[in-house]
Amino acid sequence: MRTEQEMFDLILDFAWQDERVRVVAMNGSRANPNVPRDAFQDYDIVFVVTEMDSFLASDAWLSYFGRRIIMQKPEGMELFPSEGTNRFSYLMLFEDGNRIDLTLLPLEELGPYLKEDSLLQVLLDKDGRVPALPESSDMDYWVKRPTPGMFDDCCNEFWWLSTYVAKGLARGELPYAIAHLDLMRKQLMTMLSWQVGLEKGFTFSMGKQFKYLQQHVKTDVWQRLCDTWNDGSPEACAKALGGLLVLFRETSKDVAVSFGYSYPDYDEKVNRYLGELGIAAY
Repeated sequence: MRTEQEMFDLILDFAWQDERVRVVAMNGSRANPNVPRDAFQDYDIVFVVTEMDSFLASDAWLSYFGRRIIMQKPEGMELFPSEGTNRFSYLMLFEDGNRIDLTLLPLEELGPYLKEDSLLQVLLDKDGRVPALPESSDMDYWVKRPTPGMFDDCCNEFWWLSTYVAKGLARGELPYAIAHLDLMRKQLMTMLSWQVGLEKGFTFSMGKQFKYLQQHVKTDVWQRLCDTWNDGSPEACAKALGGLLVLFRETSKDVAVSFGYSYPDYDEKVNRYLGELGIAAY
């Protein structure tokens, strides 16, 4: 596997040799001083270029970075259409295990781009276009202290989704039930992140898809959360739902008390409704 230094040398050598590339920047975990380095980290690279058409005309230039196992071009996909942007990305996994997520950005969008993300390192600036920037930080991704409205929205979404899971189970529609169970779990993890924020301060990131959550919650809470992923049968799904209900209720009540927020009464009402459908708390 090519080393980090070899990968940076490769990326910057290409940029120096190609007159179309004027600025090279990096986002993501490798720009985050709080994230330990490992071999699985992507290189989230942005090439700020004078024009894009010649790059988009052929993928041949990408071979400079190595032999690929697979590549995805999000802005070029039909099944998952992009949101309409002037940027174009190449997500590349190479045979040696390294991965580069390379985005082409038109030069005229450099200014707005530099303000988008606190996780930003400029690796190359050929023309001195980039002003002095704050040190790269993950502060844009810190857990946000919830307002009363945010707290209630999280509770509301969780309990609302629970009725979909119950409906799916009652109909024998397991994929439907599991899909909504996954959405419930995200609300629980949001609530858990607020609970952690109360204990440690709101100066940390949970990472993409709450990937750092295990580092912050108690071992028994983590195990109870993990147990809710055992949902591959109607019975297991029902049990997972019950486990989510109990853990969410405990966590959200604690958060409500700590912030002095009102705890919603629809918890009890929805719980009675679920009980009528045969859903028990575990």
